[in-house]
Amino acid sequence: MAVLKTRFTLRLDLEDHAKIKKIAEKQNRSMTNMIETVIKQTINKYEEENGEIKLTEEDLSIE
Repeated sequence: MAVLKTRFTLRLDLEDHAKIKKIAEKQNRSMTNMIETVIKQTINKYEEENGEIKLTEEDLSIE
């Protein structure tokens, strides 16, 4: 099954951007992949502590 992805603008302060870039380079990742990985790790940690986040069809609609 194909993975659907959405695009959005993300604004970071210069220092955070530079640090994420350094981490991505050390892990041989693109910036996009690094940011996506960090977001997934954060979601997984949140769900471990608080339970699964239930999503509806409306939540998954692209606006």
